[in-house]
Amino acid sequence: MKLLTPLLLLLLAFAPARDDSSYKDDLPVDRQATKETLNLYRNLKKLMKKGIMFGHQDDLAYGVGWKYEAGRSDVKDVTGDYPAVYGFELGHLEIDAQINLDSVPFNKMKEFIREVYERGGVVTLSWHLNNPLTGKSAWDAVPGTVASILPTGDKNDKYQVWLNNLAEFVSDLKGSKGELIPIIFRPYHELNGSWFWWGKNHCTPEQFTQLWKWTVLYLRDTKHVHNLLYAYNTDRFANKDEYLERYPGDEFVDILKPDYNRFNGFNQSISSYEDILQPGEIILFPSGWFHDVTCITNSISITWNFVHSRERPDFIKFVREHSQNSQLEIAEFFMREKYKKVINE
Repeated sequence: MKLLTPLLLLLLAFAPARDDSSYKDDLPVDRQATKETLNLYRNLKKLMKKGIMFGHQDDLAYGVGWKYEAGRSDVKDVTGDYPAVYGFELGHLEIDAQINLDSVPFNKMKEFIREVYERGGVVTLSWHLNNPLTGKSAWDAVPGTVASILPTGDKNDKYQVWLNNLAEFVSDLKGSKGELIPIIFRPYHELNGSWFWWGKNHCTPEQFTQLWKWTVLYLRDTKHVHNLLYAYNTDRFANKDEYLERYPGDEFVDILKPDYNRFNGFNQSISSYEDILQPGEIILFPSGWFHDVTCITNSISITWNFVHSRERPDFIKFVREHSQNSQLEIAEFFMREKYKKVINE
């Protein structure tokens, strides 16, 4: 099982697939894209020369100690301004659920997206859709699932119904003048990993690229969805060949990756070390090291969270003000005696 944090902090540097310096004449995958979608595509190219766009997953939905407070944003609380990019998740839209897999109601999500658009922000949508072959979650990584939803597969009709739900959702995203809100669509998240049913160990590169192309063609040409830009997003990779192994081609991708030429610090973080811990083994990550954990079997995870001395007064105040919260009993248990005394004063 791949562990996901409920709040994902993103630093995005968009790099559209075609390297055409004439923004005016450049077109996205969808040649019939709405004016607003075309403007977003071209403006992203212009903004590439200025730096990065800072984003936050579910920024308007919930945060530290709050949920669904109008206008609230952790990013705004900390920095004084809203992020430029807002990510939302469509998982469970395919099964006609009222809330997504992160427990955000879809009707609220639509409100947030409209609010972001009116503020001038950029919206991305990911989709951790259930496994159409088994009916279980996206993390039910069963080989043969991708093959089953290709045009010749026995689950293709089911997949079409799910895509119809997606088309209906994004076609209902409209601004104050009735215009369709442009969206960056990020299907098949971390596609070169193996923790999702579309992952590299569960389908061939040819099957994956066929699925990507068919999905784009169905949404664009059959359902006439014209407010999407399509983003190809992998997990970490070791080299160019690995990155492009499942790339469906420029004619099916609008946004590729962070701009490694302008932000070459990203390159330094690509090399990685992978290992599988056996029962009873422990691994220590030095301070400041980026790391990612995937549970490949049912596991119990113990995480230590440390409070910096600068934040300690606020933390103690928070614990004191929420003394009835049973979850904070753990925090009190591990705190030093002198801090317990401060809390109880």
